[in-house]
Amino acid sequence: MTLSHDLAGTGPTTVVLLHSGVCDRRMWDGQFHALAEAGHRVVRCDLRGFGDTPVDAPHTHAEDVRALLDHLGAERSVVVGSSFGGRVALELAALHPGRVRALALLGSAIPGMAPSAELRAWGAREDALIEAGDLDAAVELNVDTWLGPEAGQAARALVRDGQRRAFALQLAAAEEHHPVAPEVTRDDLARIQAPALVAVGAHDLPDFRAIADELGSLLPAARRVDLDWAGHLPALERPDETARLLLSFLAEAAQLDATG
Repeated sequence: MTLSHDLAGTGPTTVVLLHSGVCDRRMWDGQFHALAEAGHRVVRCDLRGFGDTPVDAPHTHAEDVRALLDHLGAERSVVVGSSFGGRVALELAALHPGRVRALALLGSAIPGMAPSAELRAWGAREDALIEAGDLDAAVELNVDTWLGPEAGQAARALVRDGQRRAFALQLAAAEEHHPVAPEVTRDDLARIQAPALVAVGAHDLPDFRAIADELGSLLPAARRVDLDWAGHLPALERPDETARLLLSFLAEAAQLDATG
């Protein structure tokens, strides 16, 4: 199946936007058209089990994205990933390095992530609420956890709706249709040569600040950016500023590509 997606703009560079695990492709509303208007071909998609893409078969998210790029005729793309979408972007770059021109990782997760005791406790709380059938409380737990202090009511409403839809899709899916994570090691990540922007918020959970530290030293061509205003989802917290950050990185990546 082809992931549900939106396509806008024309230009030599295809930019792929991968959403976080508590959102869907609507999280990029504040960047999608800005990137297209700046001369890029931009695609945003719903990963399987999010938004408008159902869970209907065993799958690997990175391979789903590769198949979408094949469908669009995009040989090499700049891949932008937020949180869980960052992990998918890293898996794609490790498995198919020739398909990824550059990476922009915002509050990224990482393959093989070992959660802290704090994050495990949070996950146990979410699981308990879901098992008790209190999806409203599970949704609010996610909204309160993942949005930083500058997120407005519109951002909270979008995460609330996206998380509720994701719960509905994923809970209805047969167990044999759940995603399979590819085996991507730290050595695999260290071989990624694509330029990478590693951005993290000062108000993000410690796990993700630690991941940014690791990615900054692990990826050979990484540039670390600390956002003193951001929580876990900067694209929703300051949409215009995040768009400018991505446009600046795209210009840097194009210059690096031109100089070889």
